[in-house]
Amino acid sequence: MNRRRLALARTETQFVHEPEIIESPLHPISFPIYQTSTFAFHDTQEAAEMFAEQRTGHYYSRISNPTVEVFEEKMAILEHGEAAVAFGSGMAAVAAAVFAVAQRGDRIVASRTLYGGTYTLFTDVLPRFGISVDFVDGHDAEAFDCAIERQDAQHSDGNTKLVYIETPGNPTLCIVDIAGVSAVAHKHGIPVAVDNTFATPYLQHPLKLGADMVLHSTTKYINGHGDGIGGVLVGSKDHVKQARKVMLKGIGAPLSPFNAWLNLRGLKTLPARMERHSDNALRIAEFLKTHRKVEKVYYPGLPDHPSHELAKEQMARFGGMVGFDVKGGRAAGEKLMNSLEVITLAVSLGDPDTLIEHPASMTHASFSKEELAKAGIGEGFVRLSVGLEHPDDLIDDLKKALDRI
Repeated sequence: MNRRRLALARTETQFVHEPEIIESPLHPISFPIYQTSTFAFHDTQEAAEMFAEQRTGHYYSRISNPTVEVFEEKMAILEHGEAAVAFGSGMAAVAAAVFAVAQRGDRIVASRTLYGGTYTLFTDVLPRFGISVDFVDGHDAEAFDCAIERQDAQHSDGNTKLVYIETPGNPTLCIVDIAGVSAVAHKHGIPVAVDNTFATPYLQHPLKLGADMVLHSTTKYINGHGDGIGGVLVGSKDHVKQARKVMLKGIGAPLSPFNAWLNLRGLKTLPARMERHSDNALRIAEFLKTHRKVEKVYYPGLPDHPSHELAKEQMARFGGMVGFDVKGGRAAGEKLMNSLEVITLAVSLGDPDTLIEHPASMTHASFSKEELAKAGIGEGFVRLSVGLEHPDDLIDDLKKALDRI
């Protein structure tokens, strides 16, 4: 497949055009969906060379597919990485970041504020494979240093193999200093993986800030329409090659060609959508701060957010996610969510529709009460994925529901 990099300096144009595919005289604007499981070989020599990785090409869509490959190349360009590999879900991308560098007997240091599925992987699944995880306060880069030194002091071979962070963190919008944590990890020769799902490659570039791998649940903002599931990992050629070997060849978690096409479609409009998501979220966060039934608002775009200045440094905008504590705890939060008419009660995020959920009983239900408290997730905490509707309609809906409490 012929490709050409364009001399594009402006981000928004890159999202629409990179990379330009020169495949046939037809030159379709929307890259085709190669909906096939298998590709034929010209001869047995070509087949042997492909299986021996002596020749590039496609022979089985679990390993690679032209539509998926174009999506991977686009993500590598947009995230400023050497290569990318796509998966059937965001959780597969999280697992890939781990299995690219860690094996039985190794350890990981992770920020405490994490998506519930990631936390379950780290606390329940990885230990079955002999990989353990230490959790630290993501606000404190030195906490990572202490955890690494503590682990390595107990193991002469220095078995900490990965530092893993989310920023903004799910669901409390915790902001982690990517450059600071990367500097600490690299001092010990340890790579850093960043879940960039909340920010997207339009608002934040972890690899440019020092991280080694960046991953996304493409189900969210990259797809952007709530109609596909997927994940992607971007990083060095070596990390991506190992992740592809383990997760696609060994385990088998590929992104489908159709979902890759949906992601390519979503990327073209991502800048415009993230601008609107961010504008609407700021409006709603400012409204919630003034309402008597709201105890606290979590949004890095607010000047009183504890990491507002850091967010300004490493993000272009503040994104479309808002968290808030409702006065009256869980019962009040349930009353609010059950009273909404425009906003939809549903998990996930990044859709055109505004979605609301209760992390303690939904996305983070795997956390114990103690773990919820450590992560700052209260019984009255509500997570809002602000969509693309008119902000006044969203504010009116929230106001009416809050007034019913």
